[in-house]
Amino acid sequence: MTRPLEDDLGLPVPLPDEIRRVVSLVPSLTESVAATAPGLLVGATNWCSHPAGLDVTRVRGTKNPDVDAIVALRPDLVLANEEENRVPDLDALRAAGVPVWVTVIRTLDDALASLRRTLVTAMGLPEPRWLSDAGRAWSADLAEGGQSAVIPVWRKPWMVVGRDTFAGDLLQRLGVRNLYAAHAERYPRIPLPELLAARPDLVVLPDEPYRFTPDDGPGFFPGVPAALVSGRHLTWYGPSLAEAPRVLKDALASARRDP
Repeated sequence: MTRPLEDDLGLPVPLPDEIRRVVSLVPSLTESVAATAPGLLVGATNWCSHPAGLDVTRVRGTKNPDVDAIVALRPDLVLANEEENRVPDLDALRAAGVPVWVTVIRTLDDALASLRRTLVTAMGLPEPRWLSDAGRAWSADLAEGGQSAVIPVWRKPWMVVGRDTFAGDLLQRLGVRNLYAAHAERYPRIPLPELLAARPDLVVLPDEPYRFTPDDGPGFFPGVPAALVSGRHLTWYGPSLAEAPRVLKDALASARRDP
């Protein structure tokens, strides 16, 4: 027996009545399932780093998953994301008879709603406490400072957070105004001289996907306060959301104190 449900793309997903075996192709979703019902996970990507010590079959990366290995795991469900995973890989899994559930997340509200649909509606799990905690953590008025910022996510070439992104939405809720929020592209390539000419009050440097560090990042923005932030708290949607406001606010406050 299967249940007629649609994922975030509006595509029908033929789910069995009970989900027993899950492969996740998204680090955020891997952590979400592991924190909620760890016994369900049988496979995850090489990039799925949380929780530490996760003992499941690794199926390569988010952009090059080993389709044959995934099929061999006989999953009841594969979890994916429209931004992180490629359509041809997901179509190949569907063609092999594997149910694929795709999430679409551009804002915090999207994340909370999608996680609830994925875990509770699709997988039949009780709503996890961490998800309720995350909603409460972000429900307060968190905005401070009102500073303008550029948010690089890559350095070779320079790429920044643009319009319609999850990271941009989180920072806006914390009072950070993304100077490229109105750009036509979601992750535009902007040469460093243009980033400097934008005269940001702040540069926000996450440690993923490019690993910015104190020695690789702030020096390119002389005189601009630099906030080195946890990429997991800025770009992941899952259990980390419950502590993300505090972690990100601390990093932003530190940059303001120590320009």
